[in-house]
Amino acid sequence: MARNTTDALHTLAREHLPADIAERWIGLLRPGLGLHGITDATEGTEAAEGAEAVVVGRLGGLPELPENEEWPVWEGRGPLTFIASLDCAALPSAALDIALPEDGTLYFFYFDGQLDDGRAQVSPYEPGSQAGARVLYVPAGVRLVERPAPEGIRPYTEVRLTARAETTAPYSWHPVVYREFAPMPDDHPLWDEDFQEALWDVPGAGHLVGGHAEPVQDDVESEAASVALGNPPNDDPRIGEEALRWTLLAQIDSDDDAGMMWGDCGALYWLIRREDLAACRFDRAVFTWQCS
Repeated sequence: MARNTTDALHTLAREHLPADIAERWIGLLRPGLGLHGITDATEGTEAAEGAEAVVVGRLGGLPELPENEEWPVWEGRGPLTFIASLDCAALPSAALDIALPEDGTLYFFYFDGQLDDGRAQVSPYEPGSQAGARVLYVPAGVRLVERPAPEGIRPYTEVRLTARAETTAPYSWHPVVYREFAPMPDDHPLWDEDFQEALWDVPGAGHLVGGHAEPVQDDVESEAASVALGNPPNDDPRIGEEALRWTLLAQIDSDDDAGMMWGDCGALYWLIRREDLAACRFDRAVFTWQCS
């Protein structure tokens, strides 16, 4: 049964925050699509409820790419590893507040350290390393062929994905929170320990399309902004302003079924500006990852 994150987040805000602040915070919530692996148990539950699990994409396995599409490579490092694909026509993207393509397929690749034992890091703070992650968009109607993994790359275990709408909350130190509530003194209700603990207890989606990212450390939008601004000092005020232009495209969590472990139970994030998303300029997406 799908969990109702909307009710949970509205309830905790109204229980732990003053009424005016609770409603303003609720106004910052955003819709996302939680991606969940389809297992035999999942399909059995769906069947019992008279529904069928709709496959919207998959983790791992081998990608089907156009015949003339070269496998993504980080120049001087080697080929990237295929992480996930999403069928845009199958995604219930009408529930989102971002403009995903109506059809076609999105492919996500990442240089995951298989070829160099993790020596090269893809990081927003390593100039030039963004070539180690890639988003490819292939429009509908293009003939696709399953491609073998390059030498030295072990594909992840394939896991089919289904999607359901989820309500997502902003990270408490996200620039959008500061914009809404500034100035924020140390005793601001959003910093209240009971509210923070209640928010922590609402389970995250794990794999996610759209909505607010679920950072492991700090807001990932500021990391994307740092890339866009050419890695200025962390206290540069432009970072907070630029971060507001970036939105989550996809978040891929560590996943036991797929054999994916990003550092110490971390997650991968691809972010994009809304105008680039609307124009299908996925080559302008920015990558970051975090772990505990």
